[in-house]
Amino acid sequence: MGEKIEWNEIGKETLLKTRVMDVCQTTSVSPDGREGKFIVNDAPDWVIVIAELDGNFLMVRQWRHGEKGISTEFPGGVIDEGETPEMAARRELKEETGFEAGTLTYLGKMNPNPALFRNHSHFFAATDLIPTGKQNLDDDEFVEYMQIPKDEVIRKMGSEEYPHALMAAALMKYMAASGNR
Repeated sequence: MGEKIEWNEIGKETLLKTRVMDVCQTTSVSPDGREGKFIVNDAPDWVIVIAELDGNFLMVRQWRHGEKGISTEFPGGVIDEGETPEMAARRELKEETGFEAGTLTYLGKMNPNPALFRNHSHFFAATDLIPTGKQNLDDDEFVEYMQIPKDEVIRKMGSEEYPHALMAAALMKYMAASGNR
């Protein structure tokens, strides 16, 4: 199954290296033998953490340069070299919110856009949260965190306030795992 539609990559050239991703041009051969060139983004995997506290989700608000606006999101970020997804999820939750997860449950992973990206976003649910006192943000991060009622987040997901598609994917994975609660 799939042999009639699968392409074979025969080459890859890095066109641009940035701190968040490499933009590459691949050369691939189609099932009928034709060569084609395609642009793909190589990036590290990411984590998104859906943290529950007293019937609320712990959310972060931050400026997103691509959107040119403020986005309300679940905590998350890049998996650093040498980290497992779970280690990164614990680190990002603590850095962005000042809370540690007593219990962290893996919900699965998805590719953000298989046409363009080669990485995955890993989704976690965090419960039994323990406050540590303060955020520990990266030098270029300006992040507010807050508790928002779960039903409000579900209702507003996809609105101007919640524009990030991966947050909707994370919420879908969470709801599927938790029986839509």
